[in-house]
Amino acid sequence: MSFQEPLHLLALLAIPLLLLFWRSEQARRRRIAIRHPAAGMVARTGVARTGTLRRVLPATLLAFAAVGLTAAFAKPTRTVDVPVDQAAIMLVTDQSGSMQADDVAPNRITAAKNAAKTFVEELPDGLLVGFESYSSGVVSVVDPTTDHDEVRDAISGVEANGGTATGEALTAALDRLEARKTDDGRTAPAAIVLLSDGKTTEGVDPLVAAERSKRLRIPIYTVALGTDDGYVIGPNGEILAVPPDRETLREIARLSGGRPFEAAEAGELDAVYRTLGSRIGTRKEDREITTAFAGGALVLLLAGLGTGLRWRSRLV
Repeated sequence: MSFQEPLHLLALLAIPLLLLFWRSEQARRRRIAIRHPAAGMVARTGVARTGTLRRVLPATLLAFAAVGLTAAFAKPTRTVDVPVDQAAIMLVTDQSGSMQADDVAPNRITAAKNAAKTFVEELPDGLLVGFESYSSGVVSVVDPTTDHDEVRDAISGVEANGGTATGEALTAALDRLEARKTDDGRTAPAAIVLLSDGKTTEGVDPLVAAERSKRLRIPIYTVALGTDDGYVIGPNGEILAVPPDRETLREIARLSGGRPFEAAEAGELDAVYRTLGSRIGTRKEDREITTAFAGGALVLLLAGLGTGLRWRSRLV
């Protein structure tokens, strides 16, 4: 939290001085007060025990109200994440057969789906999100939309099978993102989140797509999923090692201006997506919260005045 006009906060220095003056005034009144003949009876009824509370509580509430009003005059702000105008995020997810490996619990494809759905759920409502899954080619596509439920439904339907055509998937995603234009005819701001667990086995070289992505100023954030111990069972019962291709994914991120991430377990994958959610598609903006401070101060002010008047009336 910060303040647009912090000099107003100097007024807070006056509050302790006012409290000291109030306490000295209370002490002076007690010294010169004439003890009522029935004071002993009052004490025995228990009323005297509330005297301190009656004096202190209203003053405390009023002091906090003064703090709140002073802060309101300083125009407090807090930083929030807001969607970049017309920005879009395209999730590109590998659903090749190697995603059946269970080195990431319960298996790679399920961990990827769960993390992606959580990622979409936590994005600001106004942010455009698209989805593309691929194996030997592009399997399913949802163009960037603010209908996040549609994207989550598409993610839920992904099943692991086939080869790995990462280059073709990136090319298809870039085609869609390049077609989106701002009001002045430029390509709208966008980013790609690529999750993959293996080497490209067919199609175009993904590094070619990464270079095109750089020209379009569409960064690709890559996530290498899995461990070097990952394996699947082949069609003839043989064990096939499926370690993630970290080197290629790092190069894709570097060429495109993005950033590479790695996840060897589901918890790490969730953390990666949380990081990405706060990094792309949104910008930091200061929002004024003066109303909240002023409202809170008003409540405290009314409570302090009301308490003081109520207890004073009981003494009359």
